[in-house]
Amino acid sequence: MTAMEGLPADMRAFHNEVEGHLLAAAAREEARTTAARFTAGLEWLTEAQRREVERRFAAEHLALTRASWQRTVRRGAELRSEYEAAYRGFRMRLLAGLLLGFVLVVATNLVVLVSV
Repeated sequence: MTAMEGLPADMRAFHNEVEGHLLAAAAREEARTTAARFTAGLEWLTEAQRREVERRFAAEHLALTRASWQRTVRRGAELRSEYEAAYRGFRMRLLAGLLLGFVLVVATNLVVLVSV
């Protein structure tokens, strides 16, 4: 059991929301830093041009990050559904095996009792 599982649903939702805000803030800061590093080598840009290039670069970086996160969420949902289906199949096979074993034990006991 994880620490999150012990929390009430509203606290988990609050934690997830805070975590989302922190991740978004970190992504924005990373985009700004990357944009500044990119434009640092372009000495020929005027200050206004540098700010515009940084703004556009940061916006594109954020869009790529968002798209990556969305792909990750979709793939996570796909994997969850695949694993849940596999688990359900495993449970059904296990139950069928246990029932078959039980039936075999009962049938064997009946054959032994009848033959005695």
